[in-house]
Amino acid sequence: MTQRHLLRGPLAALLLLATLALSGCATSTGGGSGSGSGTEEKAGTGSAGPAGDSADRLEPLEGPAPVPALPVTVDSADGVEITVDSAERIIPLSGSIAEIVYTLGLGERVVGRDVTATFEEAADLPVVTRGHEVSAESVLSLHPDVVLIESTTGPAEAIDQIRGAGVPVVVFEAAKELDDVATRITAVAGALGVPEAGDALNDRTGQRIAAVQADLPTGGDRPRVAFLYLRGTASVYLIGGAESGASSLIEAAGGIDAGKESGLTKDFTPITSEALVTAAPDVILVMTKGLDSVGGIDGLLEIPGIAETPAGADRRIADIPDGVLLNYGPRTDEVLADLTAQIHAPGDAA
Repeated sequence: MTQRHLLRGPLAALLLLATLALSGCATSTGGGSGSGSGTEEKAGTGSAGPAGDSADRLEPLEGPAPVPALPVTVDSADGVEITVDSAERIIPLSGSIAEIVYTLGLGERVVGRDVTATFEEAADLPVVTRGHEVSAESVLSLHPDVVLIESTTGPAEAIDQIRGAGVPVVVFEAAKELDDVATRITAVAGALGVPEAGDALNDRTGQRIAAVQADLPTGGDRPRVAFLYLRGTASVYLIGGAESGASSLIEAAGGIDAGKESGLTKDFTPITSEALVTAAPDVILVMTKGLDSVGGIDGLLEIPGIAETPAGADRRIADIPDGVLLNYGPRTDEVLADLTAQIHAPGDAA
């Protein structure tokens, strides 16, 4: 009945890599920036930008919380029809989905969280994942009415066990681009029986994204931006390509995805001096914890080939908190505004 839908796409690759590097990030927990190197000078705004200021907080829809109209039957992304009879106890097993549930106004119904739900409203909820793998026993111990997962959630055996216990598990496709924001909000709201709240959230989110894009800088060359995935303590150094999940954001912010444009067609490729020379980024985009894991900008510049790029020479580094960068959810406008400000800022050559 259950297809093996797990661990596909760019977010899946990131989760696997993050699991390998989890022990190396123990000093940088939570949803914002980590401790950093202490002596670094940040060229980008990072945790000081719009997304950084509210990286740990959400903004639910105004007014009273919506009341789910249930039961509803929906098409799960793994090809299974799922009927949701109750949403009194919800467990969203991705930070992105959890963000949508809370922003719809249903946060009081959430009883457990995935390790990637880093915003402060979820801080006191029990974590039902080990690293980035779901613990079926932990989920079932919370007696959920419905479990919401992404197509990258695993392991498959845990999902089968939860479904086998009679709990509805709704699968959503992982987000890969800006156009997925509205689709995901609509799907989550529909599965929880609050489609009107989904429409309202889509209206608000769409207007805010459009407002950011209306203020994009005009004139001049579009900056070439390379998205790097870094986990220094695990020696994981990757450059994003066409399927990294960051291309849509970079392009919406008025940049060029340097990895994609240089011919990298996969999600991620190990960093080499040759790949960096070909990509020739004007700006390097990283997740905040990833930057912290290599010792900040100074440590990043010690990775072979980085200092020789235009971005490295000018210390043009953009960092966005891990908990929001690739979520493609209700805070995408904040991420886009932060990214836009950083990639169009002047460099700070040493």
